[in-house]
Amino acid sequence: MRAVTGLSVLVLGAGGIGHALVSGLETGIDRVDPFKDMKNRPQGGHGLNFLLVGTDGREEITPAEKEKYKLGGAPCHCTDTLMLVHLSADRQRASVISLPRDSYAELPAHTDATTGKEHTPHPVKLNAAYAEGGPQLTVRTVEQMTGVKIDHYLEVDFTGFMKTVDTLGGVEICTAKPLKDSHTGLDLAPGTHELDGGEALRYVRSRHLDGAADLGRMQRQQRFMAALVKQATSSGVLRNPVKFQQVAASVLESVRADKGFGTEEMLALGKAMRGFTPASSEFASVPLDGKGHQVKGIGSTVKWDAEKSKKMFQALREDRRLAPHLPKQPKAKPVEVAPEQIRVQVYNGTPKDGLGQDVDAALRSTGFDTTRSPLNDGPHDLRRTVVTYDPRWDRSAKTLAAALPGCELRAVKGQGGTMKVTAGSDFTKVRQVKAEDSQRGEFGTVTGDQVVCP
Repeated sequence: MRAVTGLSVLVLGAGGIGHALVSGLETGIDRVDPFKDMKNRPQGGHGLNFLLVGTDGREEITPAEKEKYKLGGAPCHCTDTLMLVHLSADRQRASVISLPRDSYAELPAHTDATTGKEHTPHPVKLNAAYAEGGPQLTVRTVEQMTGVKIDHYLEVDFTGFMKTVDTLGGVEICTAKPLKDSHTGLDLAPGTHELDGGEALRYVRSRHLDGAADLGRMQRQQRFMAALVKQATSSGVLRNPVKFQQVAASVLESVRADKGFGTEEMLALGKAMRGFTPASSEFASVPLDGKGHQVKGIGSTVKWDAEKSKKMFQALREDRRLAPHLPKQPKAKPVEVAPEQIRVQVYNGTPKDGLGQDVDAALRSTGFDTTRSPLNDGPHDLRRTVVTYDPRWDRSAKTLAAALPGCELRAVKGQGGTMKVTAGSDFTKVRQVKAEDSQRGEFGTVTGDQVVCP
């Protein structure tokens, strides 16, 4: 997640800024050679592939910030986040694949750059490749696992991430449920939030919110990436040379990149991608086999689904969309429970003929499981629409209330799992709602415009 900040700002913005400015900024990049002496690499496909690496480096963060954002302890000098980003050959699309850091991996044979010690192939968690052999071994391992040739390498630590978000003026995030993680200090109520750099770091690092663990964490990172692209492309920062220089300077204080990613590459990509928006991007995670994989001396790892992951990376090599069938979704308010899981009985509380049928049809078209048989035995002078529900299904009631703005919620013990909607004369329409990440397509793919705030 950290590295995408540099990509979204430098790659998307460079084309509109100018050669002289980008050349000046390039001199501040810390260079690394992750491709040195690499042999037997995968064949290059169409498009361009970046390996984006976020490390847990925190050397420049103050003691007060470390305490505030719960960054205590020594860093493991391993990768906190890994993402494979494919830019299509026509530069009109970016496909982003999250690689779980606990993925079961087998490191190729290698020589320790510091001690000269020879290492035979051995199993590890994927994020340990960086600790054992830095960027080069990380690239070799990812190429070996995916069959995708990496063209460029970008790496950012905690410091660069926080500074960049602050320079952009913060990023807007929406959540349908409370997010609280004592390990990172994250504490967000349902709703829309403007996150500064430190708060954003909490958001993308949290993995103790629910049983989803790293999967939920990767999905939040993908939502954050989409929101970051939206902020960078809609705020005017990429067309303002002064603001661009401030943002880029923040990134480059902590970024490391391969020697081949220089001025000309930034300008060419930026020029080709001036019209980039959240809708231009799609996000997915490597399909897993669904079973924990215990490895002696390593602990619990996750294994990739061999067939599905092979299909995913083949699509990447062939420059195809990960989910070509994914329909464009209307703007919808995020909710915790999907409307498809909620049973609804509609009543007409007014003298208006057909109102019950209208409300039932509107709720059904939004996804709710209605009875399709609205009733008229409720009050007939109701001004405000009322939703009654059993307190045991309070989360479902909140979803229904989000679809009926201005309605009154009434808890009725013992009512059961069916929600009851009595339509009042104030009813105008049903608002679109969707559960977070419920619209994921093949490989769990979503497009950026589906996960940013409506």
